[in-house]
Amino acid sequence: MSVSDQSVVKSGYADSGRARFLASFIVWPGLLAAGVTLTGWGMTTESPVLVFNIVYVSFALCVGVFERVMPHERAWLKDDKQTFANLAHTLLNKGLVQILVVVTATVGIAGAVQPPAGSTDGFWPGDWPMLAQVVLGLVVAEFGLYWAHRLAHEIPYIWRFHAVHHSVTRLWFINTGRFHFVDSFFSIILSQPLLFLMGAPMEVFLWVSAFTAFMGILTHCNIETRTGPLNYVFNTPGLHRWHHSLDLNEGNKNYGENLMLWDILFRTYFDADRRPPAKIGIHGPMPAGFTEQLVFPFRTPSKD
Repeated sequence: MSVSDQSVVKSGYADSGRARFLASFIVWPGLLAAGVTLTGWGMTTESPVLVFNIVYVSFALCVGVFERVMPHERAWLKDDKQTFANLAHTLLNKGLVQILVVVTATVGIAGAVQPPAGSTDGFWPGDWPMLAQVVLGLVVAEFGLYWAHRLAHEIPYIWRFHAVHHSVTRLWFINTGRFHFVDSFFSIILSQPLLFLMGAPMEVFLWVSAFTAFMGILTHCNIETRTGPLNYVFNTPGLHRWHHSLDLNEGNKNYGENLMLWDILFRTYFDADRRPPAKIGIHGPMPAGFTEQLVFPFRTPSKD
């Protein structure tokens, strides 16, 4: 290869590196904005649930493509033999917990007894613009989600359920929904009633659920991202990677599901000026199979 050819190749690598560097600032907020925008459009159609499901699946697939194109950790691209368990937990959560509890119970009850959007009856500021109501809904629900998550780390028996999620050795979009169904139910019980008590309309419940779904995929994604000041507002991939650290001084931090407000206020926010660890997981045992993972938390801990 001639000197000129080598210069062309090096220039090509440099251009590719610059493009990837710039993309790392754009991908995360761009994907979130796209998901939220398309969801907003879907809510104006006659089939908002169908549109959301299409948007959600498309969103997840886009994240999966970006993970291959610009991964944060190349080691996390390797198969960990947990894909089936990850998907099985996700389907169980989406089917049993999310549909039965969130859609049937929460949204159903909200539609029947909560005031309509725009109502000024009760404590909820129904006369606020919907965007402001959704932001308030996220802050209120986040308080319950924060404490559910924190208690799952601090109370040993609850941790046994939450450990199913933390037992992964790599982060990628497929293990977003890898939660024991008891763990998911616990989070919902501590967050949704707060919105009921404040009188939030059904639209707010739907928006909070949709936003949480998109954020869940993004926080677990294996995409190279640079989110800067957004780390002080949202639970970004960089912050969540610290949360999965084996070092509990780092792992028992950043409990927020969507927002970092309560972590900042309760002093559990953590973000160091170095790369988060690539080696993640838990210190204790966890069965490899899906069925065994469901049963494991109910078993009496060994005393030896």
